[in-house]
Amino acid sequence: MAVQAAASAPADTGGALLGPAAALSCRECGERTPLGPVFACEACFGPLEIAYDFPGGDPAALRERIESGPDNIWRYAPLLPVPEDVAAKPNTNPGFTKLVRADRLARELGVTGSLHIKDDSGNPTHSFKDRVVAIAVEAARAFGFTTLSCSSTGNLAGAVGAAAARAGLRSCVFIPHDLEQGKVVMAAVYGGELVGIEGNYDDVNRFCSELIGDPAGEGWGFVNVNLRPYYAEGSKTLAYEICEQLGWRLPDQLVVPIASGSQLTKIDKGLKELIALGLVETPPGPGGPGGAPSPYKIFGAQAEGCSPVSRAYKDGHDVVRPVRPETIAKSLAIGNPADGPYVLDIARRTGGAVEDVDDPRIVDAIKLLARTEGIFAETAGGVTVGVTKKLIEEGRLDPTLTTVVLNTGDGLKTLDAVAPTTGPTAVIRPNLDSFREAGLAS
Repeated sequence: MAVQAAASAPADTGGALLGPAAALSCRECGERTPLGPVFACEACFGPLEIAYDFPGGDPAALRERIESGPDNIWRYAPLLPVPEDVAAKPNTNPGFTKLVRADRLARELGVTGSLHIKDDSGNPTHSFKDRVVAIAVEAARAFGFTTLSCSSTGNLAGAVGAAAARAGLRSCVFIPHDLEQGKVVMAAVYGGELVGIEGNYDDVNRFCSELIGDPAGEGWGFVNVNLRPYYAEGSKTLAYEICEQLGWRLPDQLVVPIASGSQLTKIDKGLKELIALGLVETPPGPGGPGGAPSPYKIFGAQAEGCSPVSRAYKDGHDVVRPVRPETIAKSLAIGNPADGPYVLDIARRTGGAVEDVDDPRIVDAIKLLARTEGIFAETAGGVTVGVTKKLIEEGRLDPTLTTVVLNTGDGLKTLDAVAPTTGPTAVIRPNLDSFREAGLAS
């Protein structure tokens, strides 16, 4: 796999162009590989991720440098695999989205501590995927790719289309044939090629893995395949922003949606980096099982109709068995999540959990968040809010602590989920008598 991925790249030129990134490191065996468009370890075929030479010195000086940066993810450039001049390059410049203090939702859920929604619907294409794609674009530039591609459940397709258009790259993205129409239109409007594949996301992903090793894929940067180690680092910026927006404090608890599981694992990585760099205080936290307590807990959230990680967690397994997705939460409908085993490790290490909710609860949670906080979440946000509610009701999430719940996308993309049960309160004639008869006057 690693040999095929490297063969599709024009050149291996990333070293000096990717800032503090030092090498690629295997999560399984620790073997280091030079920076390049590869995603699997040649020694054991384990997944690769970025290893860094971070800046040393005074944490206060680094915090000041970050705070003086732009109001997007490039304020964290010293901690990302991007060149120093990244902010000057054409990019969609996502990030630094709102951390909303959700007091009305907290009252509904019985939360007495502080409850926050990290609302990533404010990104350029209205999902967190803009973060990961922005990093992938810089890697594509470094390695000389001319086409940006991906397999996608919807949001990523739109983010790749927009980022490629902004960067002047060709895009060709692949999606399941039955995605929500809003996501299809948003992915297509940027003018790149959009290809529907007959099958689910896992079928699409397998096809892309074949294409990357074929001469037809020469010069293509697949953001979630041969550029995956770089792409995935974009999710760390969620951890950075949450802590900065909390006054450089760690949240006690986070509820994160699970599709491939990469977002959750990288949020954990980002939190650990902030601790190691001395950028946040680390008081004793809620704790994990055995050894030193974790200063934060991470809870994973899935839809019941695609919950392989939740099932493995509940059954006490370390291996995640693939499932066939059947849920309205299509952005999370990955039946064979690549990072599933790592999610299990993190949930157990931090003292969190992995839970799921069914489709009716997802819809109820979308409406609850909209009614209490004015945030219209897509189905993935309904999953995280629904799981948060379930965990509180079952006594597994402490309502007295500081909790952050992620909303990763805009509800306008998943209207079909709520449309059957949402509509006008009344239809009246255009006169006051009709208005009063409908009981709307008081």
